[in-house]
Amino acid sequence: MMTRTWITGAGSGIGEALALRLAAEGHSVIASGRRLEPLTELAGRGPGITPLAVDVTDRAAVQAAVSAMGTIDTAILCAGIHTPTPARSFDADTVRRLMETNLMGAVHCIEALLPAMIARGSGHLVLVASVAGYRGLPTAGGYSASKAGLIALAESLKLDLDGSGVRVSLINPGFVDTPLTRQNPFPMPDLVTAGQAAEAILCGLKAGRFETAFPFRFALAMKVLRLLPDRLYFALMHKVTGL
Repeated sequence: MMTRTWITGAGSGIGEALALRLAAEGHSVIASGRRLEPLTELAGRGPGITPLAVDVTDRAAVQAAVSAMGTIDTAILCAGIHTPTPARSFDADTVRRLMETNLMGAVHCIEALLPAMIARGSGHLVLVASVAGYRGLPTAGGYSASKAGLIALAESLKLDLDGSGVRVSLINPGFVDTPLTRQNPFPMPDLVTAGQAAEAILCGLKAGRFETAFPFRFALAMKVLRLLPDRLYFALMHKVTGL
């Protein structure tokens, strides 16, 4: 069945790949991001894609955009940024920017979408977090905290919305080849393309799973790290990273 899907962070990376895949399957896609130019270019490559520039950190702009869009069946909230936040140069403004985009950006969208979804008893919220939210990672305190917040938010929303007709899904990618990760100065294990990430996400959503984590081997390793006692986890991370 064709649906109307809103994708945030659609100007590049996972969001862009998802927009193209869904449009190719015949869905109506509203692709949003901060800048209109890449969204317009994206719409030219995918029939059924409508570009919409909106900054998810702007609560009022998100409310206005959702009102203008009308009925949204599925919202895939994958707008995100990454900036290292090492302890020896820790900066509150950097962490605030990470939180405002990665966590509060999703919160603004959910606030605007939920009343109509609950009222009609249908809808699907898809929160794109990261395996980096499973445990705190070196030099990534701000990023890990923002993604951990998304994971907890998705879990809480699912509990609250079970039985309402509104579905909640959580996506936890590992390393995906995007403009953000290309800035990383270290080898990225099990790196996947944005297209492969989009395929994994859509497979997980169609299967009805609450959480979709990928690639399998790396995601499994991160889940195991989450279960380790603190003493072993910290010792292992120091050994692996050399930090």
